[in-house]
Amino acid sequence: MKTGTPVLSKPMTRHRTARVSKRKENPINQNRARQQVGRKQRERISRSRLGELSTHKRSFNPIDVLLASTEGRVPKLLPLKYGRMSKSPFAFFRGAVSIMAADLANEPHTGILVQLCGDAHVQNLGCYEAPDGRLVFDINDFDETIAGPWEWDLKRMATSIVLAGLESDHRHSACAESVEAFAQSYCEAIRMLAAQPILVAARHQIHRVRKAEAVSAAWQQAERANPTDLLAKYTNRSSQFKKIENTLWRIRGKERRAILDSLDLYLRSLPPERLHLFEFFRPLDVAFKVVGTGSVGLRDYVVLMEGNGPKDPLFLQIKQEVESAYAPYLKTSRYENQGQRVAVGQRRIQPVSDLLLGWTHIGEHDYAVRQLNDHKGSVDLTQLRSEGLSSLAQVAGELLARGHARSGDPAIIASYLGSGDKVANAIVHYALEYANVTQADFEALTNAVKTGSVPVTGRS
Repeated sequence: MKTGTPVLSKPMTRHRTARVSKRKENPINQNRARQQVGRKQRERISRSRLGELSTHKRSFNPIDVLLASTEGRVPKLLPLKYGRMSKSPFAFFRGAVSIMAADLANEPHTGILVQLCGDAHVQNLGCYEAPDGRLVFDINDFDETIAGPWEWDLKRMATSIVLAGLESDHRHSACAESVEAFAQSYCEAIRMLAAQPILVAARHQIHRVRKAEAVSAAWQQAERANPTDLLAKYTNRSSQFKKIENTLWRIRGKERRAILDSLDLYLRSLPPERLHLFEFFRPLDVAFKVVGTGSVGLRDYVVLMEGNGPKDPLFLQIKQEVESAYAPYLKTSRYENQGQRVAVGQRRIQPVSDLLLGWTHIGEHDYAVRQLNDHKGSVDLTQLRSEGLSSLAQVAGELLARGHARSGDPAIIASYLGSGDKVANAIVHYALEYANVTQADFEALTNAVKTGSVPVTGRS
């Protein structure tokens, strides 16, 4: 992919700060220069061209790309992954980030880099508990996070709005209106954040979040959820994990020891004050858990730990991380440990992250570590009917804008966007067209399943 020279939007290091201070550069001139950079990037790719697709120039078979993206996963679990993906176009989309990454790489981009979520879609938004005990709603999946062009997140989230809308019985026109609301929300938020003091923008609170029906339902779910619920769901009276078909089973022997030994390396990734808290817990049991759709096949371990007695459980998730699907095209990741890439990327995007977020290494594989259930709540597609899709889309736009403002340069993005109307129209066009592409790719998968070239299990 010929990308030209990217506009890197990195936070200043101390060295760079000192250098700027020595020059006594006029802040007004500095801001104008940043704005000029954004406008200059319109020459690289006009705003209307953000809506163009290059899928008719594909030099690859999408199903071949999907099958090739499973390197490093547990082979026996792949039929379960494909089975879950074959349920609907949106389910397929969730598991096919490698295909979209290849398509995006074939298209020109702005070269304005942020920390991408990488797998931005509506069901990767949800509630979780912040370190101070507050519930927050934010992007909550970062397996694919990497530095990349800001619009790639917009295109993926926008397409997911169309596919989720169609799955929740919306018409194409309603899906288009929701994508427009999403894009306008992003543009408005970026302009606002670019004008705010830097630290104010970094911790920007989204006030409309509880008004969205889907968010409100996720919030109520999170308020009810707690670790003791998982004790009843996943363990027996002896504090041992149950066996649940295609979902959960105990780990014993050398594999169990290797998992527990990896906690020593994990501890080094925690800040001292959080390390102190973690040291009060002791491990009781270890299990393998199958999670998600796109993540099926990755090694995902759960360690049950106990703090102040049986009523103080901690479920620690140790999830395998492989290279981001975008890594072959961007070459921007500087982390040898993929778990560290995920944890650091998450911290760059989120104002507040999991209290116990860290990383480790087991055998040949890298892992991100976090709590399995810290009062989590997820988006239910049934809550997207009527006005639910549009209200969630607006929240999604503001969340992405905040993440991009924290990890990139909002002044550059805002000056590229201008009023936002051209960008919004382009994103709507792209989302509708790429939803059609996804539908065709989904049909290719179902045909491959019918012929037996792609094995599936767990479709019911």
